[in-house]
Amino acid sequence: MNDLVENNNVKHSYLTKAMIILPGLITAFIVAVISKIVAIWLPTLGAATIAILLGILLGNTFLKNPVLEKGTKVAEGKLLEFSVVLLGATVTFQTIAQIGVSGGIFVLLQMSLTIIASYVLGKKMQFSDNMSLLMAGGNAVCGSSAVASIAPAIHAKEEEKGQIITLVNLLGTILMLLLPIIGSLIYGSDILTKSALIGGILQSVGQVVASASMVNGEVVELAMLFKIMRIMLLVVVVYFFGKFKQQRSAFSSTVEVTPKKKNGALPWYVVGFVLFCVINSLVHLPAQLSETAHFFSGWFEITALAAIGLRLDFQKFFKEGKRFLIYGLSVGLIQVILAIALISLLRI
Repeated sequence: MNDLVENNNVKHSYLTKAMIILPGLITAFIVAVISKIVAIWLPTLGAATIAILLGILLGNTFLKNPVLEKGTKVAEGKLLEFSVVLLGATVTFQTIAQIGVSGGIFVLLQMSLTIIASYVLGKKMQFSDNMSLLMAGGNAVCGSSAVASIAPAIHAKEEEKGQIITLVNLLGTILMLLLPIIGSLIYGSDILTKSALIGGILQSVGQVVASASMVNGEVVELAMLFKIMRIMLLVVVVYFFGKFKQQRSAFSSTVEVTPKKKNGALPWYVVGFVLFCVINSLVHLPAQLSETAHFFSGWFEITALAAIGLRLDFQKFFKEGKRFLIYGLSVGLIQVILAIALISLLRI
């Protein structure tokens, strides 16, 4: 009898949690679906960018409701984590070889210098360690997925993560539209250099594809190779950012006492990403499986971005709007200058 009552209580508990989560989760998914449909007519923006912008618009007007909070939080956190894991099934080590040694060196230097410049600039502009690191990683690696992976490793707050993801995506949208023009003006018909410029700078995979598509199909393929290498270095960036923050915390603890936090282990979804990537590289997963992983990864990411937009308080964000905008545009300008200089130096 007691077991029956206990089981009923457990079922009731799960049902209650589901009822609390579902409104926000379903709302985020609906916004994602609408974004996918709108992206058919606005391919230059892409569904990911539309999702977060539409989420911000609705979340600060018609859908500004505390009932949605729990569900959008689950969508923002868990779905983005699963998206990172599934992304690994679409990547192989073998693909990277096609961009050559100079291309690999370009990616490493571009990422490293972007990280350093973004972090130093963030600190100069009086942003927190967390926000400076998230901005550095988000722009250097792969946008939202990188921010989602780095955030728990450095113990970033949800608000910090949401603000930086928004800034990174807004910056990516501007660069996505400008880079094909810049590439054509500087490099003319040179496919590889334009591919390096687009694939070495833009934050999300969707932005790379959309921007490269404005040039031609060959640039799409090559730009994605540069982008894939950056994605594969995500685990390295997360590890070193975690270690860096751990050392900073240890240093500051000599001045003030702070709670001890585990910072050495990588988030489970970063480990999952690497595992899938290794398996796909050694075994070469069937194309259908890779396509399925890419499909779900894309939907998870877009739904999570919609949730982030729905959760972002416009008023809070724009309290520091001018400073945020200057920071974002400055980082974008630095990335473009670095890429042009390195492409010239390495003779890509």
